[in-house]
Amino acid sequence: MYDDGVDRAAAIEAVFRAERARVLATTIRVTNGDFELAEEAVQDAFAAALARWPAEGTPDEPRAWLISVARHKAIDAIRRRIKLRELVAAEPPADEATTTELVAVPDDRLRLIYTCCHPALASEAQVALTLRTLGGLTTDEIARAFLTSPATMAQRLVRAKSKIRDARIPYEVPEASQLPERTGAVMAVVYLIFNEGYAATAGDAWFRRDLCHEAIRLGRMVAELTSAPDAHGLVALMLLHDSRRDARTDAHGDLVLLEDQDRGRWDRAQIDEALALVPVALRGGPGPYGLQAAIAALHAAAPRAADTDWRQITGLYDELMRRHPSPIVALNRAVAVAMSHGPEAGLALIAQLADELADYHLWHAAKADLLRRLGRHRDAATTYRAALARVGSAPERRFLERRLAEVELTDGA
Repeated sequence: MYDDGVDRAAAIEAVFRAERARVLATTIRVTNGDFELAEEAVQDAFAAALARWPAEGTPDEPRAWLISVARHKAIDAIRRRIKLRELVAAEPPADEATTTELVAVPDDRLRLIYTCCHPALASEAQVALTLRTLGGLTTDEIARAFLTSPATMAQRLVRAKSKIRDARIPYEVPEASQLPERTGAVMAVVYLIFNEGYAATAGDAWFRRDLCHEAIRLGRMVAELTSAPDAHGLVALMLLHDSRRDARTDAHGDLVLLEDQDRGRWDRAQIDEALALVPVALRGGPGPYGLQAAIAALHAAAPRAADTDWRQITGLYDELMRRHPSPIVALNRAVAVAMSHGPEAGLALIAQLADELADYHLWHAAKADLLRRLGRHRDAATTYRAALARVGSAPERRFLERRLAEVELTDGA
């Protein structure tokens, strides 16, 4: 039962956030891959919990309770669909043994992510659908991540779900022979889920631990399933980034830059686990995640920010650009060059990315920082304002506002 002083609705919502992906994944299997029906059933189960748990108390196994109720809601909806009478007739009674069996399946979320990342779906639809179903992001949040409108994203999600239903895409982990062609997309989606948790694109919170932990859990499953070296690199990369979580904000929830973080607050157990995975990830020709994990490992190995081996980091970014070029990699490489060869060198490289990243707030923020370091405070102020016009999250906004105030005060800009 809840204590009198506990906000019951908030406590129930916390349970729902923690269990939503598991409950939805299992319910989608129960509905033979009908995403819309499963999502409606899970929402109905949450509404039932809000109505009943405050009076009856939280069940001993809330996930099992939610799955059981969602399953019943889905079956009731199916029964109302005349065209699916045969599916309803095939459903076994909803007894305790069946509920336990549903909860015991360990890889429903892995089935779900491989279904969302089926090659029949466009790559952006794969990512968006996985962020919606497994990551629990809203349509608005996903739209911001893709720099598109919520209406466009909603249509994209509807089309993806319809294609899965109409093409009868199987709800399963593919055969071993199909894993290589599918795992790259799965890893990309897992990392996007992690990134949305690590640095939220919008809202008051700088990071969402639930998304980070879910992405790490999924990454471990993919690495175990495929034994792909870069899957181990992905896990290492996420562990290294997540190890800094307690040092990334101050007591007021404001952003603390990597160079200013208290490294004693980093999670050494996670760092040690990740460092053991990096050599595995780099075997046989490093992939993008293995190389990024090697970069993150150099940050983790430095006792102080001043001890960071920026030249080696620059060399790793050179290799990453050679093997897996992208504008974001180029931006990160430019920052590393600035740290290893001076702000002028980095600023020249950042300028080359103007056409590709002009709408990306971190391009403006990185440029503004180098202008600030060079003492060009008036130019820095203008560029900080450009970054502020594009930023989504409140902690980043407050940080940029502080930087803007500093350079304006210094220069009277």
